[in-house]
Amino acid sequence: MGRLSSTPPARRHRGPGERKPLDFIFGYGSLARDLLADVEVTRLHGYRRVFGVAADNSEQIAGYKRYRLPGDSVYPDLYVAFLDILEDPARTINGVLAPIDPSSLADLDRRERNYDRIDVTAAIDAPPDGRVWAYAGSPHGRDRLRAGIAAGTAVVQRGYLDRVHEGFRRLGDAEYGHFVATTDLDSLPLVDLERVDLPPEDSGR
Repeated sequence: MGRLSSTPPARRHRGPGERKPLDFIFGYGSLARDLLADVEVTRLHGYRRVFGVAADNSEQIAGYKRYRLPGDSVYPDLYVAFLDILEDPARTINGVLAPIDPSSLADLDRRERNYDRIDVTAAIDAPPDGRVWAYAGSPHGRDRLRAGIAAGTAVVQRGYLDRVHEGFRRLGDAEYGHFVATTDLDSLPLVDLERVDLPPEDSGR
């Protein structure tokens, strides 16, 4: 599972013939679960974790995703919210740090359409020899959540939040407790929805 410790280990010095990764990802939500193969647990200082962005479920975007009612073909007009980080000098959150190659980083950039990738190297405990990136809500992603809240149609998919909980539980009791204590988890209603991954535009051509 990789090195899972609430205290980040000392950075290993690589030999002269060993290529070192230049980029790392800090996962603080669903990525904390997705990146568990080779990670270190660490802290990000100066940020808080909230539901801060949303996808407009009325839109059909090639290569992205939509949500439908379980066992149904109906895609409700909802704004589906996801976790985000906001600058807050008084707060610290936990998450995982994983090396990432340029191709995988480009894939993540395409996947995380509600976010902008930002450099958080200076805010990480014992930063590695390279850049540490995190995905923070984009202006459009945050505007969509505000629109959903104003309309009373902003929700959290239960399965998404379950996956986030699962990821942090796998880091151990202390890390899971820190996640719960540093995350606003009750601001929006939970709804059972099925995720549908949409094909890219050129699918089948």
